[in-house]
Amino acid sequence: MKSGEELKCVRASVRATARAVARLREAMRPGVSENELWSVLHQGVIALGGDYIETRLLSSGPRTNPWFQETGGRRLGENELVALDTDVVGCHGYYCDFSRTFHSGPSEPTRQQRELYKVAHEQVHHNIELLRPGVSFQDYSEQAWTIPERFAANRYYLSAHGCGMTGEYPYLYHSLDFADSGYDGVIEAGMTLCVESYIGEQGGHEGVKLEQQLLVTDDGPELLSTFPFESALLAT
Repeated sequence: MKSGEELKCVRASVRATARAVARLREAMRPGVSENELWSVLHQGVIALGGDYIETRLLSSGPRTNPWFQETGGRRLGENELVALDTDVVGCHGYYCDFSRTFHSGPSEPTRQQRELYKVAHEQVHHNIELLRPGVSFQDYSEQAWTIPERFAANRYYLSAHGCGMTGEYPYLYHSLDFADSGYDGVIEAGMTLCVESYIGEQGGHEGVKLEQQLLVTDDGPELLSTFPFESALLAT
């Protein structure tokens, strides 16, 4: 659980990181390399008082599937998905951890790109609503959003996790993995958690990574990461 002073640090870290992600979003265009784009986030994080970024998780086009491909020299093509996970050790040393997937343009996203995005969006928002004081880790796992079979093989390895000065306890596992990897405990007010989704078919062309950071309060979840989702990818 986080103290009041710690929560001030977490909120400051999330606000600054969101501003840095906005700069990255503005710099995104076909022809820019993944490394060049990622450097915009680094510059923003440092300029706004953050410490460093733990990972290099930005990928584009076919490199968005499977997840966990580090950023490299590939240049963004037209009308591709571009996915990132912040993993920022930000202001005052506190972690900001949210994920977004963008579309490089200039045309509108394809039906398949929108479908992947909407499924990931649904997973994250369904699971956020389950995170209330008194819910056991096992109950959360059993009530969490059911991953469609065609996306299950490429699922993110956690459904949700704690977040403080880095990724931390608790690790909340999917029902598919709970028997082998899970453990029980109870969600408590004052926990800061991150809810994960990766949606992409095994052998598929692209995938979508989304993640939200939140605070568990006595009244339920309060979103800390409010960076907007992509309206073009949510369009019907």
